[in-house]
Amino acid sequence: MASKLICFLVIFSLTSLFMGASNAWLMQPDFYASSCPNVEQIVYNTMKQAVSKEPRMGASILRLFFHDCFVNGCDASVLLDDTPTFTGEKTAKANANNSIRGFEVIDAIKCNLEAACPQTVSCADILALASRDGVRLLGGPTWKVPLGRRDARTASLSLANQNLPPPRSSLANLTSLFARQNLNINEMTALSGGHTIGLARCINFRPHIYNDTDIDPTFAATRQANCPKQAGNGDFNLAPLDRQTPNKFDNDYFQNLVQKRGLLHSDQELYNGGSQDSLVKKYSTNQAVFFQDFVAAMIKMGNIKLLTGTKGEIRKNCRVIN
Repeated sequence: MASKLICFLVIFSLTSLFMGASNAWLMQPDFYASSCPNVEQIVYNTMKQAVSKEPRMGASILRLFFHDCFVNGCDASVLLDDTPTFTGEKTAKANANNSIRGFEVIDAIKCNLEAACPQTVSCADILALASRDGVRLLGGPTWKVPLGRRDARTASLSLANQNLPPPRSSLANLTSLFARQNLNINEMTALSGGHTIGLARCINFRPHIYNDTDIDPTFAATRQANCPKQAGNGDFNLAPLDRQTPNKFDNDYFQNLVQKRGLLHSDQELYNGGSQDSLVKKYSTNQAVFFQDFVAAMIKMGNIKLLTGTKGEIRKNCRVIN
């Protein structure tokens, strides 16, 4: 009887320990090894088609993952469409007017996975894998993605408006917004390196190229040619966040910052006489260190406030709850 009691207490203690770890023990790269063994290949193949057709899509999916994780965690809430009785996150200030995109690519991945292993792989895990593959396909690093996320049954427009960093953010504001997600200032700088790929809209970089002094005048003039000073004119004209290699994941973004050629005000804030200057310089001359830190920060960001175990659901359609 005593031995049975001891056994029960040990099992209870271990169960409490695991549950107290926010279900992190459920997360593992081979989570779908038995239930959907081809999940990674299916995601990669679909992403390869999308990025081959439009290289920008790698950056768009990476941004989509970031905007998901910063609002109630990495739970695919950003993918939910509005309905007559439900308001999602797509109309938040940082998301509206196609500022986030790539939903059709996630739909295609989900469709392919549903055909292979119905209602098994979460939309949240699809986002995590697709963002990794987008980086990889554009020449960046790859990494093992911990899997086992489940999908939210709700979303938060208010938190999307509060938590997503505006392009005019100061270094202090950026630091505060990342700290809300338990990401420190160095991890923030590494993750900002994701701006080495992709495009930005004139409405988001206009104040920096016309009003700021921490910008190379020649670079500012180049960007002004496609972004009129008058608000409302050319607001959605696009420019590369990294002027040299916008479709290659490398460390040129940090080289641009050192040369005062960051496109967004928030970009240049990382190298403007503040605490991150030395790290930006390191990344600008050592791509391997940037890649290493970026991967570590991505894995950490991908673990924000997860739904695992029996929480949430596995959506059949990433745009609507079951």
